[in-house]
Amino acid sequence: MTTPQTLLNSILDNDFYKFTMQHAVIKLFPKAEASYEFINRGDHKYPEGFAEALRYAVAKMASLQLSKEEKTYLQTTCPYLDPTYLDFLQGYRYDPEEVAITQHGGILSVKITGYWYRTILWEVPIMSLISELYYKMNQLIGHTDNEVVETARRKIEKYNALGVTIAEFGTRRRHSYHTHRLVVQTLRRFGTKSFIGTSNVHLAMLNQTKPIGTHAHEWFMFHAAKYGFKMANNLGLQHWANVYRGDLGIALSDTYTTDVFFSQFDKMFAKLFDGVRHDSGDPIVFANKTIAHYQEKGVNPLSKTIIFSDGLDYEKVEHIALHCKGKIGISFGIGTNFTNDVGLSPLNIVIKMTEAHPDDAYWTPVVKLSDVKGKYTGDQKMISLSKTILGITD
Repeated sequence: MTTPQTLLNSILDNDFYKFTMQHAVIKLFPKAEASYEFINRGDHKYPEGFAEALRYAVAKMASLQLSKEEKTYLQTTCPYLDPTYLDFLQGYRYDPEEVAITQHGGILSVKITGYWYRTILWEVPIMSLISELYYKMNQLIGHTDNEVVETARRKIEKYNALGVTIAEFGTRRRHSYHTHRLVVQTLRRFGTKSFIGTSNVHLAMLNQTKPIGTHAHEWFMFHAAKYGFKMANNLGLQHWANVYRGDLGIALSDTYTTDVFFSQFDKMFAKLFDGVRHDSGDPIVFANKTIAHYQEKGVNPLSKTIIFSDGLDYEKVEHIALHCKGKIGISFGIGTNFTNDVGLSPLNIVIKMTEAHPDDAYWTPVVKLSDVKGKYTGDQKMISLSKTILGITD
């Protein structure tokens, strides 16, 4: 059996929005359950013994725990996280029994089930382990450390010159932990004019920078299971505002298409939230819709920010920045292009919530309807039902 040379060595080696959502779930939905499944969009074939190696890595995660130093970092950096939550996180341990990993030939299956407040932390680290193991077990050797550093330095200096702000969002499909750590160190060192932080809390702490993130699609997907599709965006945003009282104010827009989102993003939300995140579809079309929406609500678009985070590279960022200049605030979250640009093809994989079990209810399939039809995820009957209820035609 081949095992990863670098297992996860911090419970904070995860995206920040997993912790902010976990905090909110504990407060609002402590009895809710959830299921997640691995989706192999790229039809990658996994070598013999891959499931065994992944189970070994997942089992090792049970020993991770929040250190006193990490707890102090969160207390200082994220004062909106309740002391009771930080105490909970200090006592939290991953339970590998929540994760079922099997393999048939080259086909990998990963399913996660349990209380939502617990299972919410699994997605990102498991994806990062799948990615790192894939390269190691297939003996795919990428760039040297010096080449990784030089590539990251060259990129961030171009963003410095462009005059935009950049955050690193690449934990889940990174080449390896080692590569990721080198990249963030380089961005921090050379991105003095543009680099504002990373979504990875562990690496944010190591590099004395800011963890970046708010919420993910699963937040609104659960709300649809509990309250219905028409209320999912509205109550998802309302509950987020009730928990964070003005902090973490970037709203994710495309769980049920941007058009449906803006039909429900009324003047109160437009003023209350600092901005919106773009994660699918044409970024220029999205920018124009966002600017028009703020103007219609009597809100100055220049007082708000769009966070663009959909498969970005320098050319896309430059195109978006030139279009939006002087019209609305912008920032960019760049993932795989930073953390897996080592001369190998990145994996096209995701792990998504597939079912939710709200308090005193029943297991309900959940779906995501992004602004790209091919990226719809979930049960086909539920996708059709959601489109009918929300009036989505294509």
